[in-house]
Amino acid sequence: MTRLTRTVAAATLATALALVSACSGGSDSADAKTGDGKSLEKVTYLTSFGNFGRDSYVWVAKDKGFFKEAGFEVEIKAGQGTGAVIQTIVGGQADFGPIDLTGGLLQVGNGVAKDFVAVAAIQQRTMAAIVSVEGKNIATPKDLEGKKLADTPGSVVRNLFPTYARMAGVDYNKVTWVNGEAQTLMGTLASGQVDGIGQFVVGQPTVEAVTKKKPVVLPYSNVMQDLYGNALITSSKIAKEKPEMVKKFTAALLKGLEYALANPQEAAEILKKNVDTTNPAAAAAELQLMAGYVRSSNSGTAIGTLDSDRVAKSIAILQGAGALKSNITPDQIIDFNLVPKA
Repeated sequence: MTRLTRTVAAATLATALALVSACSGGSDSADAKTGDGKSLEKVTYLTSFGNFGRDSYVWVAKDKGFFKEAGFEVEIKAGQGTGAVIQTIVGGQADFGPIDLTGGLLQVGNGVAKDFVAVAAIQQRTMAAIVSVEGKNIATPKDLEGKKLADTPGSVVRNLFPTYARMAGVDYNKVTWVNGEAQTLMGTLASGQVDGIGQFVVGQPTVEAVTKKKPVVLPYSNVMQDLYGNALITSSKIAKEKPEMVKKFTAALLKGLEYALANPQEAAEILKKNVDTTNPAAAAAELQLMAGYVRSSNSGTAIGTLDSDRVAKSIAILQGAGALKSNITPDQIIDFNLVPKA
């Protein structure tokens, strides 16, 4: 926990308000052709959860022309968490988007979703957490018993909570969950309607700005250390029918991710240009916090890699906690032929 909390830096209120549905704009849609005259392929992309700084890399890939160079005209829309992103992509209303990989395992292993595959990692470690504030008498996971928490129904933080609770020694049945929306969760906590919310660890500074209280963070990675964070997904149909297209899109997106991490302030300004409610300082802070999660010792210097053994360990953790109704394997959710190599 100390390793995670040490990474948290200051951010501001406006990040919490940065959830908007955004459409295409920016340099890759300036015209409908690439430099050599070929028509651009239209792609719809969902962010993971609104338009916070943590998702700004897609706007960077668009603004810097990385998508256009790869042959794509990309429309970016705000996602509403793992479950909703999967449903929208499988339903054909979007082509790509990031989900929490563990959330995806839960969806597949419990028969809730199918017909999608992960093709790249965004974060090598999960950033999922429960966030409360001082004064709620929450200092350890056990203290969550008898408390009320809020999150969107499709959020991985909420869907993974039963597994986290079992592994952390918490009686899940003594915790009450209520529905919330991405753009209002922090305000709900600030108003005292709930005792905690589902959140990523990088959201801690914004929680403090909204609530005017010191946040209390319970990172899931304290008890589940092998879990990946977000991973890029597409439909099984697109992966099967257009593998080269998937590889090109993935490479362009990861180029945007790498650029955003190296240039967080510029990335924040690009997000602000496309999403009016963005606070550049807050967005840049989120990117700086996220940088430590994007690479790991397993991936070396490569961005986007996924390791079959690590995914198998994640599955074993979920199975051991009784969180999966059926046995699954890593290749049921990941197309390793399309994943970047370490």
